[in-house]
Amino acid sequence: MTDNEHENEQVDERVPKRVIGTPAAGTSLLGHGESAEPREAETSEISGVTFQDEQKARKAERIVALCFTVTFLAAIAFIISYVVFQVGSLDATGTSNFALGGTLTLALLGLAIGIVVWVRQIMPKYSLIQERHTMASDDDTREVVADTFVEGANESGFVKRPLLRRTMLLAAAPLGLLPLVLLRDLDNSKMPASKFNETLRHTVWGEKNKEGKPLRLVVEGTGQPIRAADFNSPGGILSVVPEGYEHDLNALAKATLILIKFRPEEIKSGTNKNWTHDGIVAYSKICTHVGCPAALYEQTTHHILCPCHQSTFDAADGAKVIFGPAARPLPQLPITVDDQGYLIAQGDFDVPVGPSYWERGDAEAEARSKGGQA
Repeated sequence: MTDNEHENEQVDERVPKRVIGTPAAGTSLLGHGESAEPREAETSEISGVTFQDEQKARKAERIVALCFTVTFLAAIAFIISYVVFQVGSLDATGTSNFALGGTLTLALLGLAIGIVVWVRQIMPKYSLIQERHTMASDDDTREVVADTFVEGANESGFVKRPLLRRTMLLAAAPLGLLPLVLLRDLDNSKMPASKFNETLRHTVWGEKNKEGKPLRLVVEGTGQPIRAADFNSPGGILSVVPEGYEHDLNALAKATLILIKFRPEEIKSGTNKNWTHDGIVAYSKICTHVGCPAALYEQTTHHILCPCHQSTFDAADGAKVIFGPAARPLPQLPITVDDQGYLIAQGDFDVPVGPSYWERGDAEAEARSKGGQA
């Protein structure tokens, strides 16, 4: 064994094992190894630089560590809340929103407070005057910038104070996972992919109630059935949902309607008169552009306006698009009355409601080929 090999073995024995959250030995990005700690004897003489009191800095260090720990716990609570508090009703959705919003706010607030306290109470304070100069930097200036960066890293305490470094990394870890958890909302239906198209193409209007009869149209919010004889004022409009599904958010996302009363002479050829009753027409409330509720109605022009992107539909002419980015008319629902005079659905829409999707194809052409109105 040579003398060099013997010296290498002694060096290896003196090098401690690296701990998680501790920079590798010899790192130059955040420090100069043995000179990682700021040399206060030298830097304290620099004009315009004031170093923090070490006792106060240690107290601030504990506060920052507490904030980062709170961020970590709040981020974990966010993930747990997302799993525990499921939606499905207005109350459940409100509880879920409160839990998710509260925990996310606490996580970000703890991280922000920790960083602010770190900067203001641990790092040194500078009084600098910035002079104007040419944008191009020479090699000497770049070297000074690099040295300043390393010096700033040393002065921040990132190398010197492992408690700060480790708790910050602990706080940041679950925050990076939150977007992955939220991606679950892209599909929470738990159904096979083969059934997606069938689910998107149909609404509950094609179903029957418990007595095996067609669904009645009821006023959104009150659940009051609508008697055709009572909805007799031309120009009137109602927001309508299917009876029995007043609180089913998944069903209402596709099945909500706008009901409009016309004078017989106002209805144009684009509207399927066989699907109307005494001048009453029912259209999907879901805009065919991006799915916003198209419920603004101008009585004199019979225009339905979507407030999101100003798509405009002619309600008297089959809800055809006359302005805006929407590519298709609002689908018309076939309606009639039951033996008690209440408005009911004859069946489902003949085309899918709402925005386009890949598997939709040219549903209007398919409907026309089958004798439909689209």
